[in-house]
Amino acid sequence: MKLHEYQSKELLARYGVPVPAGDVTSDPIEAKAIAERLGGKVVVKAQVLMGGRGKAGGVKLFDTADDAAAFAKDLIGKRLISKQNPTGMVVEKILIAETVDIAKEFYVAVLLDRNIQKSIVMISAEGGMEIEEVAETNPGAIVKVAIDPAWGLSDFQLRKAIKDANIPKEARNQMVSMIKNLVRAYEAADAEMVEINPCALTPEGKLIAADAKVSIDDNSLFRHKDYQATSSDSAEDPIEAEANRRGIAYVKLGGEIGIIGNGAGLVMQSLDEITAAGGTPANFLDVGGGAKEDRVRSCVELILMDPAVKGLFINIFGGITRVDEVAKGVLAAFATLDTDIPVVARIEGTAVEEGRKILAGSRIVPAETVQEGAKKIVELARG
Repeated sequence: MKLHEYQSKELLARYGVPVPAGDVTSDPIEAKAIAERLGGKVVVKAQVLMGGRGKAGGVKLFDTADDAAAFAKDLIGKRLISKQNPTGMVVEKILIAETVDIAKEFYVAVLLDRNIQKSIVMISAEGGMEIEEVAETNPGAIVKVAIDPAWGLSDFQLRKAIKDANIPKEARNQMVSMIKNLVRAYEAADAEMVEINPCALTPEGKLIAADAKVSIDDNSLFRHKDYQATSSDSAEDPIEAEANRRGIAYVKLGGEIGIIGNGAGLVMQSLDEITAAGGTPANFLDVGGGAKEDRVRSCVELILMDPAVKGLFINIFGGITRVDEVAKGVLAAFATLDTDIPVVARIEGTAVEEGRKILAGSRIVPAETVQEGAKKIVELARG
């Protein structure tokens, strides 16, 4: 689960990481008061969980509180659309923060490396850029050091990594302190990633987290109730956000064939078979065990929110999930939804005969095997 920038900075500040002064609001009048309190020279940032918000017009610098307030009034309630998020997200909150004069930019992060099954610290002197771009064009500019799960990160390891990353001498001691505090925040928040980019060195020689991103393990939210309200809008894609609100495991993949299955393995098999049949999966959706009629209907609604979907493949093997309940849910969904996309269903397991009787004579095309179903839906979707 991703945190908003203001939440990320609040977390870091709590653990001693220097961040720019600022406050969050959804009221343009309050925005002016915040800007005045900060001296008028501020940056206004849309608090939406999407990439490219700056290029979309969601981040702007100002020299006066009046100008900042006028921009805030226009920005709140506006839908920002970016290359990364073509459907856009509505701005509900904005962050007004003091501007930071930057002499040099660095990159610092603490994140989970699943390959080595340890948390690591990443440091680069090439801040301000996408770290993926740095990794591709100049991989030697990124230094990684693993955090021992028993002993933690020693000072000598940290100082060596900072030196190897070519961080200038005047910033090294501050960098050691900042990273140690970052690790504390990372562990306390059950985070999967804490990233500062840019980590700014000011002309006065002060190191400060000019921007911050934090992702928290969803499974730890019961320990972080303050962030639970954010979980519903933590997805960059609006359909993923709606799925989160409904408690449905959904990931948008950008293809044309919608997929519903029960169990992650069965859904992954469906993705593979659709691809093997020449199609492109539109999503991953696991309806879950014991799915009832209303939940299946909700899943179908989610799939059809994606305008790119040209066909729907349903792959259910009923154990805990009763096939007849799935069949009822599918028919209930298509009885009320205005769509004519083709649907193919492969159903097996508990109450399968009852399920097949329910679907008999409907618009749902049956399939005996996953491979047959994948081939049928790809052919039907392409006309």
